[in-house]
Amino acid sequence: MKKNKLDPFDLRIINELTVDARIPLIQLSKKLKVSNTLIHQRIKKLKEEGILMTASYQLDPWKLGYQTSAYTQIMLTDSKQHREVEKELEKIPEIVECVNISGRYAVLVRIFAKNNRHLRDIIYDKILVIEGVEGTNTTISFETAFSRNVPLVLEDI
Repeated sequence: MKKNKLDPFDLRIINELTVDARIPLIQLSKKLKVSNTLIHQRIKKLKEEGILMTASYQLDPWKLGYQTSAYTQIMLTDSKQHREVEKELEKIPEIVECVNISGRYAVLVRIFAKNNRHLRDIIYDKILVIEGVEGTNTTISFETAFSRNVPLVLEDI
């Protein structure tokens, strides 16, 4: 695995952007006591290397009316079908995350639904009808205690 060459200054930029991805770069340069040009160059490099992906707002599902959150494991008739199944799952807007996992269940998705009945409809009418899906196992999530980015550890990068 290729290690990225990040120095302590890159890490400072990443830390600041993790706190506020929408901070004006001129303000970031003043905060870090460097030129605006240097900030632009470093951010460009971090984007080109794929370390910085996109800046986005985090929506509150509860306030948008999604009262049910669940993780659904999906069993496939053949685990080699996971790419095709993932493409179909991506078409379901209530699925916000999809990962390929080890074990009997090859795919794990995170679903937000308006209520339990809506969740049932998503599973029965949208997931279980996908060719290659053999079965599901769903766990309802009461709440997310926390969510964060991966830690930045200089010696590992």
